[in-house]
Amino acid sequence: MSDILPVRPRVAVITGASGGIGRATAERLAALGASVVIGYHGNREKAEALAAALPGNGHVALRIAIEEADSIAAAADAVEARFGAVDLLVNNGGTTEVVPADDLEGLTDDLFDRITQVNLRGPFAMVRAFRPLLSRGENAAVVNVSSIAARTGVGSNLAYCAAKAGLDALTIGLAKALAPDIRVFSVSPAGVDTGFVPGRPREKLEAMAKTLPLQRITMPDDVARAIIACATLLTSSTGIVVPVDEGRHL
Repeated sequence: MSDILPVRPRVAVITGASGGIGRATAERLAALGASVVIGYHGNREKAEALAAALPGNGHVALRIAIEEADSIAAAADAVEARFGAVDLLVNNGGTTEVVPADDLEGLTDDLFDRITQVNLRGPFAMVRAFRPLLSRGENAAVVNVSSIAARTGVGSNLAYCAAKAGLDALTIGLAKALAPDIRVFSVSPAGVDTGFVPGRPREKLEAMAKTLPLQRITMPDDVARAIIACATLLTSSTGIVVPVDEGRHL
């Protein structure tokens, strides 16, 4: 597969990389020969274990708390010192809590601000900090992990839906602002089989899958392959949202 790819990232930075979609993406990038920065928030041990287990060389676990400006700046400095350039930034880190859409009181100001800070401002802050490194990369790309909730308005809570809609709009704006050197994408999954949404049982995913055109549950590697496609294959595309949702958007 690697022989037919027009682009192969040499250095990739992934936020929220120690599990789920981030882990699957790290594994695929390492298999393509990239050195992967495993960005983590709190679980250093898990991130370091993943970095050690990946094939190839140069992988490193690095704390990147995307809601903290100092953490992002320190991470950018560390990556610059180690690699000098970045070819791919995957903004996968995020957070949410389940609040029913009609429970407006339950979606407090503090919770709304925290969810938008992490899921919307965080990716922007990462791009802002890593832009100089991406500008030195080869065929550089940014892939933001969004959600079908941006389109449907249905998700773990309304703030999360709004944040992801903002992220898709940010993707389009950044694609214009960073051209021609850096391509920018959103990958938009739905109902991925991870523990990201607190309290969501697999039975709920299975029931939803039966209603979708492709009638299957989206797995982390399905999203990872879409991220890889954006970075390596879609060399004439930028500013697009790629659904990975078994046809749920239809």
